[in-house]
Amino acid sequence: MSQKPSVPLDPHAMAVRQLKQAAAHMDIEPGLLERITHTEREVTVHFPVKMDDGSLRMFAGYRVQHNDVRGPYKGGLRYHPATELGEVRALAMWMTWKAAVVNIPYGGAKGGVTCDPKTLSPGERERLTRRFTYEIAPIIGPERDIPAPDVYTGPQEMAWIMDTYSMISGQATPGVVTGKPLELGGSLGRFEATGRGVVITAREAARHLGRDLEGMTVAIQGSGNVGGVAARYFELAGAKVVAISDSKSGVYNPKGIESAQALACKDQYACLLGHELASEEISNQELLELEVDLLAPCAMEGVLTPDNADRIKAKLVVEGANGPTTPEADAILEDKGVLVVPDILANAGGVTVSYFEWVQNLQNLLWSEDEIGQRLEDILCRSMKEVLAIAQEKKVSLRNAAMILGVGRVLAASRLRGVYP
Repeated sequence: MSQKPSVPLDPHAMAVRQLKQAAAHMDIEPGLLERITHTEREVTVHFPVKMDDGSLRMFAGYRVQHNDVRGPYKGGLRYHPATELGEVRALAMWMTWKAAVVNIPYGGAKGGVTCDPKTLSPGERERLTRRFTYEIAPIIGPERDIPAPDVYTGPQEMAWIMDTYSMISGQATPGVVTGKPLELGGSLGRFEATGRGVVITAREAARHLGRDLEGMTVAIQGSGNVGGVAARYFELAGAKVVAISDSKSGVYNPKGIESAQALACKDQYACLLGHELASEEISNQELLELEVDLLAPCAMEGVLTPDNADRIKAKLVVEGANGPTTPEADAILEDKGVLVVPDILANAGGVTVSYFEWVQNLQNLLWSEDEIGQRLEDILCRSMKEVLAIAQEKKVSLRNAAMILGVGRVLAASRLRGVYP
């Protein structure tokens, strides 16, 4: 029998549905619920970039600011062919809840450019980044909206944004972005923060289940700043990474994969399959359905759906990516007894250390890597305990519990601030 085709993913509808599911367990005035369902500002820009061959090419870029009642907007910028307004709108909303769950004084925003960065030369990437920065400069700033790296962006793009914004403002403004190179005011531990946070929350979730990460088998979808770093920290915790993937495909070895070797193959061959790896090639879909203890989707949204949720064999799913599990898949996994650590908690390490970087920039401080690591550990462990307590008290999933915690903090700030005028 042929499988019924999936409904196309609508990230914003998915984010709103998650919000309303949590709201069903809360006492929220209808007007306030309506307010936090909507974004506060959405900017779409179309801008030209001079390509290496001298031609002009038009690009579309976005910056969506969801809510700032608890502090300046905060959120990454992604370069991806599938980037569009609906996706960015959802990601901005998730950033609001994420900052509130770990109780740092930020609101939520997100942005990006619709492009294929793999086809752009370094010079084209720089010109695209600088022009996009110029277009959104009126709505960003160290006390207004602080971008950061996301999919296919990193420290170099943040350096170009910081320099361009500084030239526009007439003074060096390192606090306008986080995730910068260390030489420009970046923070120790920022690059590793999201992946490291995935492992910290995975460890706490495993303990809740009466398990330990040591000896657990792990499959990781994604091998970039999140998945690649998480693989290393899982190994340091004694877990066995048996599968990892990039955007093209993955590798699987039930005896375990040396993640450093796999990532070195990716750097050398532009894919994970290198001559030295005694592993079989698998698809990203096959990776999700492996017989493992822990699954960490660390790439893109919408990968766990009603089409494959029944075939997920892991008993613990830790969401390194934003929005990897649809609400329908969530319900199926919950019925199967799978514990899902939601994105707004599992990948909050990045925004947490971004906050540390921002504080250091504003106060001209430099914290040690050990100090940052301990602060990150303390915040994520505390947040995990708070989410688990709500889940047990209200008998809801960890996602609903995290949403109740984050949304509750945003609502409390909204009530205190009121409506102007």
